Amino acid sequence: MARTFLYARVSTAGQTTENQVAEVRAAGFAVQSSRVITETISGSAPAMQRPAFHRLVDRLEADDVLVVTKLDRLGRNAMDVRTTVDALAALGVRAHCLALGGVDLTSSAGRMTMQVIAAVAEFERDLLVERTQSGLARARKEGKTLGRPASLSDDQRRQVAARLYAGVSVSALAREFGTSRQTIIRARFPTHSRGDPCSNLEQ
Repeated sequence: MARTFLYARVSTAGQTTENQVAEVRAAGFAVQSSRVITETISGSAPAMQRPAFHRLVDRLEADDVLVVTKLDRLGRNAMDVRTTVDALAALGVRAHCLALGGVDLTSSAGRMTMQVIAAVAEFERDLLVERTQSGLARARKEGKTLGRPASLSDDQRRQVAARLYAGVSVSALAREFGTSRQTIIRARFPTHSRGDPCSNLEQ
């Protein structure tokens, strides 16, 4: 007999999975409490690297049904979701996503839906890259400085260099100027890819 499982995920301990459970049951899926799998983990983690989800997959058998409220419960991106759904399909498990109208993602219709979602996601990424590159090119043309602002001004760098030569330690200068030791070292040695020019400095 087919069994129905629910996988509910939240990102932080301050969140709750209760709404996801209620949503699935309201959609008509009868899920026993022992088959409700909850997990608190970032959505950036691939599905198969999530401990609770991995254990759930080990429990699943052919003809079982796995229900989630949203696609991101099954993976961190479209490719990860596709990999997860393929793994479930290989087990003979059907995966339903409420956000997509409860469609079975392992079915032909479900696979087509995911292909469309993946294509849209790729299109949006390409647009974002294009806009970012255009913005950077425009900023360069206008003479704007790109990247993070310098931690030290030119005058401060000169002060640091002089005081390093005078024997003041890197750590003391970092505390005084409210910056990192690496920033202080770079003020004295703008480039030090060869060797270790810091070796003679007092740490």
